[in-house]
Amino acid sequence: MNDPLMRTLLAVALGLSALEAAAGGVDRLHAFIEHTQSARGEFTQQVTDRAGKPAEQSDGMLQFQRPGRFRWEYKRPYRQLLVGDGAKLWMYDTDLNQVTVKTQHEALGSTPASLLAGSNDIEKNYSLADAGAKDGIEWLIATPKDPDSTIQSIRMGFRKDLPTTMELTDSFGQVTTIRFAKLEANPRLDAEQFKFSPPRGADVISQ
Repeated sequence: MNDPLMRTLLAVALGLSALEAAAGGVDRLHAFIEHTQSARGEFTQQVTDRAGKPAEQSDGMLQFQRPGRFRWEYKRPYRQLLVGDGAKLWMYDTDLNQVTVKTQHEALGSTPASLLAGSNDIEKNYSLADAGAKDGIEWLIATPKDPDSTIQSIRMGFRKDLPTTMELTDSFGQVTTIRFAKLEANPRLDAEQFKFSPPRGADVISQ
């Protein structure tokens, strides 16, 4: 190959490929936070008890828009909605017609939503460590720095630039596994999706 330009382009491509191959789970998370300002997709959620026995399964849809706005909607087996508007976290139980509202910063400090929809100061709330690769997925472990957090650790897997799985272990030994599907990076989202007004007649509880 005698063309200097082609040699340069090839060298750059090989360099990028090597960098891509070397990127671990922590690097994937930082790149995701930096380059993915919004996302939407589907999820399934499985809870197992400390003995490994399945206890609960659900599924639904999610959306988020940085900084700190998200919509997490459970479809089955019960309809529930979580909306973070940047200031408050709204949790609506459709069957009970009950709304719980909390200050978002206090509610989300060391939760999975802060990993997905948070900002680049992620290590303010978590200690991060690479956890190796398997089947093309790069893993990391995030340990909350808050000693009062009910979550002991979050194991998070990335395939290329997007998260595939989150495994949360809580202080009771339960493991919640969330798997993402059809995740779309940087779509244009309707700002109204991140606003919530309690339905008429709903019981509203402020915490």
